[in-house]
Amino acid sequence: MPATRLWNSAYFLLITTVLFWSGNFIVGRAAGGSVPPIALAFWRWAGGTLILLVLARRHWRADLPVIRRHLPILLLLSLLGIAGFNTLVYIGLRETSAVNALLMQSAIPMVTLLFSFMLLGQRASLAQIAGVAISLAGIAAIATRGRPQDLLAFALNPGDAWIVAAVAVWGLYTTLLARRPAIHPLSLLTVTFLMGTLMLLPLYLYEHAQGARIEAGLPSALAIAYVILLPGIVANFFYNRGVELIGAGPASLFIHLMPVFGTLLAVAFLGERVHLFHLAGIGLIATGIVLATVARRRAAARPVS
Repeated sequence: MPATRLWNSAYFLLITTVLFWSGNFIVGRAAGGSVPPIALAFWRWAGGTLILLVLARRHWRADLPVIRRHLPILLLLSLLGIAGFNTLVYIGLRETSAVNALLMQSAIPMVTLLFSFMLLGQRASLAQIAGVAISLAGIAAIATRGRPQDLLAFALNPGDAWIVAAVAVWGLYTTLLARRPAIHPLSLLTVTFLMGTLMLLPLYLYEHAQGARIEAGLPSALAIAYVILLPGIVANFFYNRGVELIGAGPASLFIHLMPVFGTLLAVAFLGERVHLFHLAGIGLIATGIVLATVARRRAAARPVS
């Protein structure tokens, strides 16, 4: 059956995942005037939590004893991957373009490599270190809009600074996923969604008390529905299945499609423009990614003496 073939196609699942994640940036940028950033993050995870508590109840109920024993790491993963990352992204998108934000996401694999070395002792080769340096140079090119003197003068766009912080948070989250407990993927989603929602609740209430309110209307409702269903639940579910089919390493490489999808979506729906510094930045990031990826594959293929 077609549905079965699609469910067993890692490429379909992972490409769709990245498309939905890219759309998250477009919606976050477009909804900036009608849905405050913390409200958008809060309702994304609150809505996802309510759905998962029902749909995944068989899994999280069975995993409750393991969940209780591993609360510290689950709390940390929730803080970084749920409460932290998307909140920083939505705040940043109020002051920078979706194209900028998407291009800088390409550095996540490189940042993850750095954290893996610092926290897990996974040593990197010289080629991988060079790849990290080149990729970070690409981030600098985008963040400074091709004006490196801005970096020396600490004159980064505030929105870009939030996105850089989000990249660091996701890199740390990805690294610490190696310490996650052995529970069903839907249980992991449910518990981290729930904890992340509770962490965001005080910030959401404070934002609301300061007068930042969601504008009633169809655009706001559609934006919230989109981030709950597609980049929230469906993308994470598809990603888990893709990792199951081909492994975490190959699956993580699909994140490099985000600048491609995101730039096309931003040009089509937001009227944003691609500048020379965008192309230079993505070129440097791609060079760093290729260099680090080739080095990793060669290391994996090298026979053990």
